[in-house]
Amino acid sequence: MSIDKDTARRAAHLARIEVAEDELEKLAGELSGILDFMEQLNEVDVSGVEPMTSVTPMRLKRRKDVVNDGGQQAKILSNAPDAREGFFAVPKVVE
Repeated sequence: MSIDKDTARRAAHLARIEVAEDELEKLAGELSGILDFMEQLNEVDVSGVEPMTSVTPMRLKRRKDVVNDGGQQAKILSNAPDAREGFFAVPKVVE
């Protein structure tokens, strides 16, 4: 897939980045290169390959899925700069 200068201009506008007019051609080429590489990756046969979480084999830590009340309110509120009546106190932002 090839990106033209107008598409590169629109992509820069949508990304909220300022690109000089003389740099749009270079940006279009770089974006086209990225899309070409993505198309090349789509050609790779990955059937039978399991997704991995890391390059080294490891199991993720698991915990039992148990419903509880938490019981850590005091511990959590100890981190707050200002806590009142069991809640975080924040400054008023609407007048």
